[in-house]
Amino acid sequence: MRTLFILLIGIVAVWLLAQYWPQARRRLGAVIFSVVWLIVCVWNLSIGLSHGYALGEEMAIHAVLFVMPVGFAWRWLWHRI
Repeated sequence: MRTLFILLIGIVAVWLLAQYWPQARRRLGAVIFSVVWLIVCVWNLSIGLSHGYALGEEMAIHAVLFVMPVGFAWRWLWHRI
């Protein structure tokens, strides 16, 4: 359930950026979102590891948690120009 919430937070954040970020700076918004979302995913990974989950288990989940919102960001922000 936590994975779903984090995934939805990322997608909603991208949607908000697409709605309110200035048109001329959308590519910069995609880059900034990607870096910030990477930091959020690493922080979430460290929480999972501190609760006793194995790195292999966590990496599979965090690959999805990172790639889906960043993919949406690059599609919606980068290619809408």
